[in-house]
Amino acid sequence: MADPALHPAPLHQTQPLKEITIDYTPEACAHCADSNSIALTFDHRGGARWRTTTRFLHGTFRAHIKCPGGNTSGLNFNIYLSSLEGDKSQDEIDFEFLGKDRTVVQTNVYTSGTGNREQIHNLGFDCSDGFHEYVIKWGPDLIEWLIDGKVVRREERREGEGFPEKPMFLYASVWDASYIDEGRWTGKYVGCDAPYVCLYKDIHVPVGTHVGSS
Repeated sequence: MADPALHPAPLHQTQPLKEITIDYTPEACAHCADSNSIALTFDHRGGARWRTTTRFLHGTFRAHIKCPGGNTSGLNFNIYLSSLEGDKSQDEIDFEFLGKDRTVVQTNVYTSGTGNREQIHNLGFDCSDGFHEYVIKWGPDLIEWLIDGKVVRREERREGEGFPEKPMFLYASVWDASYIDEGRWTGKYVGCDAPYVCLYKDIHVPVGTHVGSS
C-alpha cells in the first residue's frame, strides 16, 4: 500500500466534519455527527460558539447555513476561520451575517490582529429563507469566498501586505453584537422573536492540512 505521506491529499480536497469543540453554552449547541448538522441557539442564555478540534493550514471549508428568522436586529451569526478566537494577533477569514439586514453578508480578513478589510455583499435572498452554501477557499496566495457556487470575493497575496498564514480553526457562533459601534453594525438587539436558531449542515473541512489543536 502506498505511503499516504508520499501522496498528500490535494489542497482543496474535503471531508465531512465529525467532531467539534463547544467553547461556551454547550446546552445551546446541538451537534449530530451522523447527519453532519449543528444547531446554535441564541436566547436568554446568550449564544454559543463551536469550532473544529484541530487547526488547518489552507484548504476549503464549506457549510450549508440557514440563518435565524424573525427580528434578528443586534445579532451576528457567522462562519469563519481564526488562528485563535480572542487572540489579539490572530489571523482570520470571515463570513458574518448582520442581524439588522439578512439580505447581505460581510466578509473580512485579519492578519496579525489587523482587519479593516470589510466588504458587504448583497445576497439576492434573505439568508433565513433556506439553506445556502458558503465556502472559504484558502490557499498560500489566494482566498476566495463563494456563495452557492459563485465567487463573491477574491484576495491575492500582494508584496508588502499581510496575508493569513497561521493555522486556523473553523468557528461558528451566534452572539449579541449590538454594543459594537453603538448598534450601527448589527442594529440594536430587540429579542422579540427569541429563541433564534442558526442551522448548519453538510459541513466539510480539509482532508490533509490539519496541524494539531494547539
